Amino acid sequence: MRVLVVTDAWHPQVNGVVHSLTEMAKAAEDLGAHFEFLTPDGFLTLPLPTYPDIRIAFASRSAVAKRMEAAASSHVHIATEGPLGLAARRFCLRTRRPFTTSYHTRFPEYISARVPIPLSVSYAWMRRFHNAGIGTMVATQSLASDLSKRGFERLMRWSRGVDAERFRPRSTSILDMPRPIFLYVGRLAIEKNIAAFLALDLPGSKVVVGDGPATKALKATYPKAHFLGLKTDEALAEIYASADVFVFPSRTDTFGIVLLEALASGLPVAAYPVAGPVDVIGRNGPGILDDDLLSACRRALEIPRSAARDFALRYTWQTSARQFLANIEEARALSTKPAPIVLPIKAEPRSLRKD
Repeated sequence: MRVLVVTDAWHPQVNGVVHSLTEMAKAAEDLGAHFEFLTPDGFLTLPLPTYPDIRIAFASRSAVAKRMEAAASSHVHIATEGPLGLAARRFCLRTRRPFTTSYHTRFPEYISARVPIPLSVSYAWMRRFHNAGIGTMVATQSLASDLSKRGFERLMRWSRGVDAERFRPRSTSILDMPRPIFLYVGRLAIEKNIAAFLALDLPGSKVVVGDGPATKALKATYPKAHFLGLKTDEALAEIYASADVFVFPSRTDTFGIVLLEALASGLPVAAYPVAGPVDVIGRNGPGILDDDLLSACRRALEIPRSAARDFALRYTWQTSARQFLANIEEARALSTKPAPIVLPIKAEPRSLRKD
């Protein structure tokens, strides 16, 4: 199978979308599938407003169509809802080519946290985008249930994996600071709810790894926390293994690959009992999920590091790739006719909104 993945998010960005697509595609090669990517590379890009580290592509429909035709793929998967995703969607509908999509990010909530746009408007747009395909892949059952209630159709589960050789417990620590060490890793942005962690009255030290638009404000508000900046690969793995508890304060993530990286490194998790942590860890897994995040952090210290590691080993990128490819085969088999021609995306009339 030759799969063309269209994504507005790509290297050098460091986020869950880029990581998931890259690692899954590598694992899929061993299963006889070949992946090509249509990304912002080669197009004019401009920084995303309020988030300059993320650049979005400006490409004509004809330019995207030419690249898609040249790829000669047997299947198209649209991973993001940005300019490239929109152009690819239009091409597939115009040429009646079936395609799948994936729902990685709760953009309606992210947008609502920044500008006063009702969730109903954003979800109407997102629903229109994804329902045009033959299947939409989501990371967890909680997310699938939520989107189903909002009118999303043909939802399919696609989990994630972790590189358990890189992210592993280690005998030495590279963090020389008072213990216990509570660690956050991820984008520093308002939707990640990092202040809920940094405001806690915890013993020892708080460490933050990552970068983003909220960096300056968080450093100014919480000067006692240790901000280490963006770290990747081996440097990041060493930091995970040097901490004592991984704190995940987000209430909006659809999965949280950092959860698996932390667990594989032997770190128990403290998080809120929301979609993402509930699906990945569960209420009896190697972590404490509690609406009282302070209590969760303290109780997580009692969980053996071996329990965290053993739990993470259940998740592999090979399993993720098999699931992704099986979803494509199933969606194509169930699609007895080409994807329907749909009207341009627009918001629902106010009288039909449910949110």
